[in-house]
Amino acid sequence: MPKVFFTPGPAQLYPTFEPHVLTAVREQIGSISHRSKQFKAIYQHADEQLRLLLHIPATHAILFTGSATEIWERALQNGSGRESFHLVNGSFSKRFYEFASELGRTAHKVEAPFGSGFNLDDIILPEGVELVCLTHNETSSGVSTTVADIHQLKRRYPDKLFVVDMVSSAPYPDFDFSLVDSAFFSVQKGFGLPAGLGVWIVNERFLHKAESLKAQGTYIGTHHSLPTLWKNYKSFETPATPNVLGIYLLGRVAQDMNQKGITEIRRETENRAERIYKLLEDHPVLKPAVTNPKHRSHTVLVASTTDSAPAIIEGLKAKNIVIGSGYGTYKETQIRIANFPANTEEQVGSLLTALQKSS
Repeated sequence: MPKVFFTPGPAQLYPTFEPHVLTAVREQIGSISHRSKQFKAIYQHADEQLRLLLHIPATHAILFTGSATEIWERALQNGSGRESFHLVNGSFSKRFYEFASELGRTAHKVEAPFGSGFNLDDIILPEGVELVCLTHNETSSGVSTTVADIHQLKRRYPDKLFVVDMVSSAPYPDFDFSLVDSAFFSVQKGFGLPAGLGVWIVNERFLHKAESLKAQGTYIGTHHSLPTLWKNYKSFETPATPNVLGIYLLGRVAQDMNQKGITEIRRETENRAERIYKLLEDHPVLKPAVTNPKHRSHTVLVASTTDSAPAIIEGLKAKNIVIGSGYGTYKETQIRIANFPANTEEQVGSLLTALQKSS
């Protein structure tokens, strides 16, 4: 019996992944040139489907990189010459902050304890900050910052560039991209695809900032600088040979999601999260690790346990259900459960039944 994955990434493959791979093999997608008309059509198709799915306006380009981690670096290089600002409440938002320091930026941060969120009304941005770096969904801790709060902070600071890490929440959040200059994700989580592709959504203001920095002599990268990526994007090309198969599969899965409807995907995500959190609240040994319901992620749910987390994980694995361990120092005391679109209602039901017996 095949395993069912509720891991926070790589995660369960999308149900239509296999037939799309077989089609790609038949059409020899893995061997085509990234300068060919066929590849340009593949890029354009992925662009169109993601635009429809996430309501991305024409002011924003959709660019492809090797990973979301790469985009941390690209965004910092191209969006800030001196100062960035970061909200840190877990391991990944912290690493984003550390990247800025390693790149020589003056990196400001407001840090919350692991498992806690922020009151964005209290956030005051230093005057010199050029780029505000936010993590919508902290994969390590299961904390989410609401879309409404991110929008409101941008309204308070319209002249600052905002970049949002939506790695472990896309396609769930409904961002107004007139209030988000840039966002990014990778495909091995909510899109149910193998790792190896980062997606960078970025607007013209961000591009103009990069061009200005370059004109001032600031190093913004070489082959994958934003101006270079954008120039190639205009003809649905990439500067270097990309993950052609990954782009093809992303376009196909995004199309499948559009056929289902993003409204339905979001409704299912919320309903499943509600069911899982209700079970955790009533469970004898598992409890939601994020105590404030407002800050609980809908897509990566973290539970603390008074029993051995590895024992719970192994018990579920014996039933062919794979969940994630706690992150870093929390491996012994927490579990992480992904709630991504690839999992079916039947699979979620089996997970809930198995968790109920984990006591």
